[in-house]
Amino acid sequence: MLSDAERVLFLHAHPDDEVLATGVLIADLVARGVAVAVVTATRGERGEVVPGPLSPLAGTPALVARRETELAGAMGVLGVNAHSFLGDPPALAAGAGRRRYTDSGMVWVEPGLAGPAPGTSPDALAHAPVEQAAADLAAFIDWWGADRVVSYDSHGGYGHPDHVACHAIAVAAAAVAGVRCVEVVSEARLARARPDAQFVDLSRHLGVVADALRRHASQVTVDGADVVHAGGQRERILTSLILQPAPRP
Repeated sequence: MLSDAERVLFLHAHPDDEVLATGVLIADLVARGVAVAVVTATRGERGEVVPGPLSPLAGTPALVARRETELAGAMGVLGVNAHSFLGDPPALAAGAGRRRYTDSGMVWVEPGLAGPAPGTSPDALAHAPVEQAAADLAAFIDWWGADRVVSYDSHGGYGHPDHVACHAIAVAAAAVAGVRCVEVVSEARLARARPDAQFVDLSRHLGVVADALRRHASQVTVDGADVVHAGGQRERILTSLILQPAPRP
């Protein structure tokens, strides 16, 4: 699916998702000499903050600045070649005015499953017209010369509205740009994975991914091979993925 790729673009919803969801894959592609770019849809404005000295940043413009800095540090560790926020040039459709997609937020519907949060702003990613956001991403695809786009499946990993939106945007943008789209299969969707889905074990890159996660200190804490989220949820650092071709729109 990615074995012959030369220039791969990842679309992620918030700073830290690039490492949490696909850090091992990015690290592996970079180690193989593949050029990697990341487009981040939002700046994670509504993200929780790890308890401690950074807690006062929650909900403030200072958190946005902090998350931008953390993202840049993490991508430096992973070896990402290019980055843009969706709606900023070059991830902006030709002739469009600069626009900003913001974090839609989420609530836990049940353990491991997120749903829409109340009080989302009009410019939240979950409210953005897919055609508009896809045109912005397609502009980056053309600028970067990507031959693959990688993002979430339709479940978005755990149901976060912004992850689900990114799936739709990535699929639509890849179709507009005429490139192949690959999705990371959510754990909840494993039973429905396509026959041509591919399992990849990339645990050899654990150290790089853990180092990249440490750059997102406002959001997560690394404890050995585990990552602890701001809300206290603990999970193993992801070192294997199941990839499959995304459906065509």
